Amino acid sequence: ARTLMAEPKMILLDEPGAGVNPTLMKKLTRNIENLRQRGKTFFLIEHDMDLIMNLCDTVIVMNKGRQLAEGTPDEIKKNESVLEAYLGGR
Repeated sequence: ARTLMAEPKMILLDEPGAGVNPTLMKKLTRNIENLRQRGKTFFLIEHDMDLIMNLCDTVIVMNKGRQLAEGTPDEIKKNESVLEAYLGGR
């Protein structure tokens, strides 16, 4: 709430889904979606891939401190480098 009082154009959230129960996660997701519709941009650092894939237009994947891939959620899901780095291949 305090962040929104300053009317920022971009909001950085570091692991907003960490330790959040499913009910609160739905509310968090709705709130982020509503704010995006009002013109707010979000920069999320997150390991919850469901949250990322449902909320983000563009995803940047990092591995060992370097950018591994950038694209839409659908592109990232199919990216061989991402699959290899995070899932050990297909």
